[in-house]
Order: sequence, then C-alpha cells, then structure tokens
Amino acid sequence: MTYGPTSHLYFSQRLRLHYVDWGNDSASNLLMIHGGRDHCRNWDWIAERMRDRYHIVAPDLRGHGDSSWAAGASYNDINYIYDIAQLIHQKQMAPVTIIGHSLGGSIALLYSGIFPETVKKVVAIEGLGPAPERVERMRDMKIEERVRTWITMRRENAGRVPRRYASLEDAVRRMREENTHLDDEQARHLTLHGAVQNEDGSYSWKFDNLVRMGGGPAGLSPEDQHRIWSCITCPVLLVRGTESWASDPVADGRARHFRDAKLVNIEGAGHWSHHDRLDIFMSHVEAFLAS
Repeated sequence: MTYGPTSHLYFSQRLRLHYVDWGNDSASNLLMIHGGRDHCRNWDWIAERMRDRYHIVAPDLRGHGDSSWAAGASYNDINYIYDIAQLIHQKQMAPVTIIGHSLGGSIALLYSGIFPETVKKVVAIEGLGPAPERVERMRDMKIEERVRTWITMRRENAGRVPRRYASLEDAVRRMREENTHLDDEQARHLTLHGAVQNEDGSYSWKFDNLVRMGGGPAGLSPEDQHRIWSCITCPVLLVRGTESWASDPVADGRARHFRDAKLVNIEGAGHWSHHDRLDIFMSHVEAFLAS
C-alpha cells in the first residue's frame, strides 16, 4: 500500500506553520514551494513521481493552506524567505534542491541567492514577478503616492470577507474557471485540499484574503531582486508556459541576471505548467536534475 504525506508543524516568527513530508529521510532533500493563494498539496502529482528518489517536504506558506494567518498581515518577500530559511534550518535540509511556482518560485530564487551555499539546484516556474514593462509603469508613481495608494487599497480591503460557495461542487467549478487546463480530477483534488467547510455548510478557500495585497511598498525592489539572483551559484531552470501572462525572461532581459540559468518554454501550458502539461514538465525537470 502506498501512503500519502504526513502533516507536521514548525514555528517561524511566532507563527504556526504547516508542511507535509513524503518520507524517505535518507534520500536527497527536495523542497517544493507553492504559489500565491495555493497550498502544499498542489505538488502531489510531482511528489508521487519523485518520492522514491528524494526526501520531499512541501510547506504551506504563511496565510495559506493549513498554516497560520499573519497578525498584521506581514506578507512580504522578507517574511516568506525567513519562514523558508527556518524550515530548511530546523529540518537540516541543506544542501537542498528547490522547486517553486509563481510566488514560491520567487521565494526559492531569493532564498537561493541569500544562502547560495545551501542550495544544489533550483526550478522556478514563472517566479520572476511582473514583466519589466509593468515595473516601469509602477516607477512612474512616486514613492509617497505608491504608499498612499497601498494604504487606501488596504483600508478598502479590510472588510473583505472570504467568498462562500454553497457546495463543494461550486468551489470545484471556480477552481476550473481559474485554470481551464485542469481536468475534473485535478480540480477536485486541489479544491479538497484548498477549501474549508464553514459552520453553515458552505465552503471558502483557506488562504487569508490579505495575501492578495502582498508586501506593499515594503517589498524588495526589482534592483534588489536582480542583485540577489546574481548571487545564486547553483544551476537554475526557469520554466514558463507559452499561454501564460508571464513574459519570456530571455526576451525581456531578466534571465541575464543569473549566472547559470536555462529557460524552458512549455507549449500549451498556462501559468501552472506543472499541472497543465505534467509529463512534459517532468521530462524537463528530470533531465535538469540528472545533469
């Protein structure tokens, strides 16, 4: 009989954070970091294929899944990086290989540049943030205007309550609307682990709505991130879906900030290429990790 992962807790900055462990403790360590408004069980299909060769750990980021929500909603780059650094330190996972998606890919790259001696290889699925064109548009707004706008938006969103779905099936349909590449089995699995039933019988997503606001103006600047990327000493695989909103990092120049990075564009995939074209994604990852 094949068993799934076991659930565990650790503490970071007084937050009670959750992760799953797929066992095989004597194997090489592999950390998988999910994206924004997602959860650790989104990696299950990949973990099932790799658990015989790696010791896989997948955390729920603060404010996501079964991890605690942050008091004061401190959802910025530095806090996420600290949480991951604590997990790797406490679990004694270094040297570690990291796979991250979107927000998780960004965290993986930033951690790898800050602690390069602890990382063997990194796979970042669309983890480079906004395209340069969008960053330049943001620069047109002065810092005092950006902070004021963020405060206004934060105040307006303070009373936002989690959306409720009358049934689990309604939540599954919403999951498929978010990513039309998902099949029924994928959408149901992601929903079962990503939603919670309320006392009145309705369902809501587990994540804190305030993660949508990110870290605000207190986050790392693009220049800071580029500098940190340049400090990564291990090989990096950048993955992008050709049907995603994310721009090509080679074409837009962001890939040049890495010492040793390779880009793979996966045809027919959107932002979640590890779900949309799993077999193709795995073929690239397996080849990269074996090289």
